[in-house]
Amino acid sequence: MAGSHHISRREFITLTTAAVGTVIGAVVGLPAIAYLIAPALKASTTDAWIPLGKLAAYELGKPTLVTFTRSKINGWEKTVNSYGVFVVRKSDTDAVVFSNKCTHLGCHVNWNPDKQEYICPCHDAQFGIDGNVLGGPPPRPLDRYSGDKVEIKDGTVLIHFLEG
Repeated sequence: MAGSHHISRREFITLTTAAVGTVIGAVVGLPAIAYLIAPALKASTTDAWIPLGKLAAYELGKPTLVTFTRSKINGWEKTVNSYGVFVVRKSDTDAVVFSNKCTHLGCHVNWNPDKQEYICPCHDAQFGIDGNVLGGPPPRPLDRYSGDKVEIKDGTVLIHFLEG
């Protein structure tokens, strides 16, 4: 028999063991790799409608600080960030919402009822009740949620919050 190739029992066992080992490795390994990579491939949401409470609970014309947290998952890491906004009730059906971050360097501003202004403790910036700059180094007014970024639904104030 010219041209035929006979394999020994040892070669057969070696090839069979390698083939079975490869199949078992693929059956166990591929799902394990998919399990480990899946969290890194998930897209996280960066925007949401945040409820700030009932409009009737806010005092007319008085800025009220409201804080909320947002969880963000980045792969296997979960971080929880705290944010704040000032809600100013204008009427029974209208409110204005301002970020509590100074537009100069991002420090948190506080409402000073005696001076009727927002004050940034970092560099003595002052903002009026309408968010406009009254003094100090800020380049622009406080960031404001307005238009389609704020709504009052069933008496609850909601803001469309974009993270990042």
